[in-house]
Amino acid sequence: MIDINGARLAYDDLGSGSPVLLLHAGIADRRMWRHLAPALAERHRVIALDLRGYGDSELPPASFAHHDDVVAVLDALGIDRAALVGCSFGGAVAIDTALTHPKRVSALALFGSAVAGNQWSEEAEQLWETLVGEVDPEDFAASAAGEVRFWVVGPGRRPEDVDPGLVAFAEEMDQRALAAEQALSAVEVDDLDPPAIERLGELRLPVLVTAGAADVPDISRLADRIAAEVPGAVRLPDMPDAAHLLPLERPEAVDAALRDFLG
Repeated sequence: MIDINGARLAYDDLGSGSPVLLLHAGIADRRMWRHLAPALAERHRVIALDLRGYGDSELPPASFAHHDDVVAVLDALGIDRAALVGCSFGGAVAIDTALTHPKRVSALALFGSAVAGNQWSEEAEQLWETLVGEVDPEDFAASAAGEVRFWVVGPGRRPEDVDPGLVAFAEEMDQRALAAEQALSAVEVDDLDPPAIERLGELRLPVLVTAGAADVPDISRLADRIAAEVPGAVRLPDMPDAAHLLPLERPEAVDAALRDFLG
């Protein structure tokens, strides 16, 4: 644990070499990197962070910004610049960090990334209705099961097509994440204005982007948009047989992509 901007944040610190900071999805916590982090640590110093309120990290009732927390963690660990690897919401935090603190971020690797300010399509909303339907938001177990069906299994696969251990682990992480989101809703979170979706062209650093081929189509289209608007961004083909948590589901393929990208 480390004291950051009035909160105690949990993290894992592995390996040595050029620093890489891992930022988890909004339906998960730092445990989603449990297979990838040790592989990366063979050639990098790897920091896997629980964002404020998620996993084992605290959420004191004061306004904050996730991207400022990221830089404060780098400061506390004596890291001048780091490559940020983000999945889903973690990708959005990584992009915000690069926009607000460009000198502190050496590269961005985005897997199934969200982007702050992006609007979901009507198709995505209809997919949710088809695959999940009405769920009581106060029932974290039912909500997590619905979100995992939508995001982790994905619209192009059946639940029986996916490792049941992965599904169970994702549901357990997501129940904790849902509790975190409920707590976060009562705290002021400082967002960028204008949001990142309107500022992708400002990014001036190496960027790698891809998505899972079994993910919601909006995510692949968003990866296309990032690649089109960020100068020099590298768009890898969508990774087969993987959905939203592709670094957890396909760590070997993600590690290979990062090996080429980060050097």
